[in-house]
Amino acid sequence: MSITIRLAVRDWDYVVPLALGDVRSGRFDLQLDRVGTLPEDLATDPRYDAGEISFSRYSLGRARGETSIVGVPHFLMRGFRHRCIITTKASNITTLDQLAGKKIGLTGWQDSGNTWTRAILRRIGIGIDDAYWYAGRLTEAHPIVNRLGSYGRPGRIEAAPGERPMMELLEEGVLDAVFTPFMPPGFFDADSKFRQLVPDFRKAEVEYFNDVGYVPGMHLLGIKPTIVEEHPWLPQALSELLDESTRVWLEKRAKYADTTPWIIDEIRQVTRDLPASWDRNGFAANEHMIADFATELHAQNLTDKQLSPRDLFPSEAA
Repeated sequence: MSITIRLAVRDWDYVVPLALGDVRSGRFDLQLDRVGTLPEDLATDPRYDAGEISFSRYSLGRARGETSIVGVPHFLMRGFRHRCIITTKASNITTLDQLAGKKIGLTGWQDSGNTWTRAILRRIGIGIDDAYWYAGRLTEAHPIVNRLGSYGRPGRIEAAPGERPMMELLEEGVLDAVFTPFMPPGFFDADSKFRQLVPDFRKAEVEYFNDVGYVPGMHLLGIKPTIVEEHPWLPQALSELLDESTRVWLEKRAKYADTTPWIIDEIRQVTRDLPASWDRNGFAANEHMIADFATELHAQNLTDKQLSPRDLFPSEAA
């Protein structure tokens, strides 16, 4: 008898073959829900059996001994972070080392992406105590919520002044730079007042990959334990189905490459700059990246202890 798995993911382009039914499983039916905002707590959300979850939130939960979600080392969101550091076109800051002693805004202190971005600075000797940090909403359209968690430190890690949008604070010079996973509306317009802080961020990101050997993972696949207990084969099967959807999508993009004038050149550059395995999923392929993320969580005082990859993904233990 076939089972139905209800899956919540962001509206990533690579899930289109799944959404359209071009890719299917012979072992289960997939009910795909493309969401703008991820479920606040997948473990207690009655709508879903599985979903895209924050790598950081999952890891912090594991550090607290939580077992309410089975994490699968399938990274639905990966991305380099140099591009996520922005400033104004009027700023004279063009290198990461110039952020020492500066005022930096970010969209959430414990967010996976911001943890990786702070890791980039830590690699060049800029630790948390070497800058001033402000967590807040990116634009007026974003809600005012607690973006610090319990990690605030007066005089060092604080909420954005007056809870004002960080893009306004950046334009006024109150902030020197902002960390954001997604660019604000109008960022790429010709008359935009903002830019990526590192002008040739692609070159910096390729160099970073050559140093560390991976593209950082931000979101992973989570499944409710009761589902896994009943169907222990499901995590691997669901991961493989998502991989197949990605393969089909990329194959079609290479053929129908006129969505923008230069998608075809982007495909060429990726194959030039990165190995074909850059987005491979599974524990073995990502163990080094997982270990580095756990190290950063501890070094940045997000966890009290150093976690191992096996601590984060105990189901992968031999």
